[in-house]
Amino acid sequence: MLPRLFHIGNFSLPTYGLLVSIGVLTGLWISVRNSEKQGIDPEHAWNFGILVVLAGIIGAKALYILVDWTYYSSHPREIFSFATLQAGGVFSGGLIAAFIAAAWYIRKHDMPALATCDAFAPGLAMGHAIGRVGCFAAGCCYGKPTNHFWGVTFTNPLAQLWVGTPLNEALEPTQLIESAAELLIFAILTWLLHRKKFDGQVFGTYLFLYGIARYFIEFLRGDPGRGSVFGGIMSGTQLIAIGLVIMGGAIWWLRPGMKSAPVPVTR
Repeated sequence: MLPRLFHIGNFSLPTYGLLVSIGVLTGLWISVRNSEKQGIDPEHAWNFGILVVLAGIIGAKALYILVDWTYYSSHPREIFSFATLQAGGVFSGGLIAAFIAAAWYIRKHDMPALATCDAFAPGLAMGHAIGRVGCFAAGCCYGKPTNHFWGVTFTNPLAQLWVGTPLNEALEPTQLIESAAELLIFAILTWLLHRKKFDGQVFGTYLFLYGIARYFIEFLRGDPGRGSVFGGIMSGTQLIAIGLVIMGGAIWWLRPGMKSAPVPVTR
């Protein structure tokens, strides 16, 4: 809808980049506040959050390139093109990379793993919700053609030039659908964080709910770059989404061994 906010000479400000930055900062602020209330050192929380964000960005871009490797292996210069940098990447790849970075940092600094993940889960959902509005502005992560009244039509040539968005055709508003789903998940996780019965309950709920939402939203997505598995039965992102659901369910299933001790609230 609005790929860039303004353009002065050779400088332009992409709307996607601005909204993703706002989403990251908002998510970090929420996460650090939640961490303090969980009795976690705020300095460690900030460092942890920044590391996870950087890993997430790299992982999302890496998976975006890997699932479309047939194209990028033939056009290696496109890996560092503006179009690739402008594309949002594959969130599931970012989530996996963030898990790895988080595990390393938590182990190195002896942080309570599940309690930390609980504190960061609501912020992750909110940051993602804001970032998806950025996707909508840029035109990336677009949906399939639709005849439904809620279809959105992109007309800005920059959207097609930068991320290949189809123009002048009603598409499913997958970006806004996912943003709304993340806002709902954020509300649920925030409510649950203050009532959790065991460490990992909030994080497990996030994995379970987001995995379900992303699996079904994938049926509406029309953009390339998410790969396919099992002969095209499902996308690679849907397979990862199923894995997230299983992980979230496993955390809940194992909850008897993960009782949470009362933590004093820090102010």
